[in-house]
Amino acid sequence: MEGETSWISHCLDDMSREIGELDSYSELSDEGNKEASGVSVDLILPDDLLERILAYLPIASIFRAGSVCKRWNEIVSSERFLWNFSQVLSQKPWYYMFTSSNEAFGYAYDPILRKWYGIELPCVRAPNGVIASSCGLVCSMDNNDISELCVCNPITRRWRKLEEPPGSRSCEYSALAISANRMSLAYTISIVKSKQIPENFFQWDISIHLYNSETMMWVTSLTEVLTGWRAGDESVICDGVLYFLIYSTGGAALESRHGLISYNLSTRYSHGLLARSFVPVPCALTCGRLMNLKEKLVMVGGIGKHDRPDIIKGIGIWVLIGKEWQEIARMPHKFFQGFGEFDDVFASSGTDDLIYIQSYGAPALLIFDMNQKQWKWSQKCPVTKRFPLQLFTGFCFEPRLEFAP
Repeated sequence: MEGETSWISHCLDDMSREIGELDSYSELSDEGNKEASGVSVDLILPDDLLERILAYLPIASIFRAGSVCKRWNEIVSSERFLWNFSQVLSQKPWYYMFTSSNEAFGYAYDPILRKWYGIELPCVRAPNGVIASSCGLVCSMDNNDISELCVCNPITRRWRKLEEPPGSRSCEYSALAISANRMSLAYTISIVKSKQIPENFFQWDISIHLYNSETMMWVTSLTEVLTGWRAGDESVICDGVLYFLIYSTGGAALESRHGLISYNLSTRYSHGLLARSFVPVPCALTCGRLMNLKEKLVMVGGIGKHDRPDIIKGIGIWVLIGKEWQEIARMPHKFFQGFGEFDDVFASSGTDDLIYIQSYGAPALLIFDMNQKQWKWSQKCPVTKRFPLQLFTGFCFEPRLEFAP
């Protein structure tokens, strides 16, 4: 299919089989053209300098470089190369789009090479689960059984199943977030569970559970009953603070259907969520999507109509500064129309400087660059809509080699 490349062909394990006992690239070139008088760069550069150069390549190009010759394959497979690669501040985040409502298969979009790669995630069973990502790690949780929790690196395909989180298995809503440390390569996972009090729609039991990869243990840091609000499935960790959206269960004006809670993971107070850390949203929202962009909280939200706040009229992007929202951009109308029929809810995620926005009803993918304040469409995803009710969703992640679950 045009625009599609199988990611399997770029895996490091496959490269080592392809290389076999081949001589170096320079020797093969000399053998094919003995009269050539030029000197191969491969012979001039020492390993450490070549490692640094290769570390700055796009991730897909690194895998291709490993198939050039035996020497390059050994370099990109070495521990020292992984260390050099870890010093590169960022690879542009990819966007993974599920293309089936029943199977955990889809395509990942590389914004640097503008290509889609067919990828099967190693530990995601179904596309309707809860997924969060940080740096090179992706955490997934089964919607039907929240005890099924896995962490994986989609690029290296290494994965690990985690211990079952504490608390009740049955809850109406659960929000998942992960935060990875680039220096220590450790990570923290949070789950915000929301369970309705029996026979009382206005009161909801909220609990926050935290996992530390270094201790490999869960702790329950907060349990509280909220009146008039409940948590949902939207959360993110930024600079040591857990943020999650809450939703009105009645008794509030339409402009206040959404709210934001901030929870400092270092202090971990045990009560008083609404009094201590409630942040109002900037306007009436049809939905909100939270993301960590360079340790700043960014929200992409559907803007409701003035007279019908439950109907979307546009999409805005805000960054939280203190407890105030600062508007960064609004989607131009031509791009909003480009999605065709746009639902009141949609998929959106981002990291580094890129934000991806996708309609559930079509595989079209829009990208917003926070640095350049520029909107653009991705290359067309190599999938077609097979039936009217087919849904598409996805998430973004940073392609990294050094992170392991």
